[in-house]
Amino acid sequence: MKKVAIFTDGACRGNPGPGGWGALLRYDSHEKTLHGGESYTTNNRMELTAAIKALQSLRESCQIDLTTDSEYVRKGVTEWMQKWKRNDWRGSNKKPVKNKELWQVLDVEVAKHVMTWHWVKGHSGHRENEMADQLANKGIDELER
Repeated sequence: MKKVAIFTDGACRGNPGPGGWGALLRYDSHEKTLHGGESYTTNNRMELTAAIKALQSLRESCQIDLTTDSEYVRKGVTEWMQKWKRNDWRGSNKKPVKNKELWQVLDVEVAKHVMTWHWVKGHSGHRENEMADQLANKGIDELER
């Protein structure tokens, strides 16, 4: 099974507002970048979208180390999602989970791989996280042209 490292980030100018997502994928010595944006969104939606788009870009099942600066994404997948699914996608407050449709897509993508999730503090000089942040901002910049 191929081992792939993925680094993702989302950004928003205003929250909500124009947003972007970015991902850096590394397999052996090969690197691939992805980015995109939406004209009106939230930071959390862009963080989720970055992980989704990165996983959707893979053609086969892989062993993945995914690093994000979003505790919302990391904890959502590793701690909260199983409870949400048992409770018909409702949180502990009995209300529907925010961004449910994105969480459901992420759940499908995660199931295709062997995943390990990592968190890194954003804007702390972590090379790959800074690259993902630049890609997310590029996604916004391209919207505003």
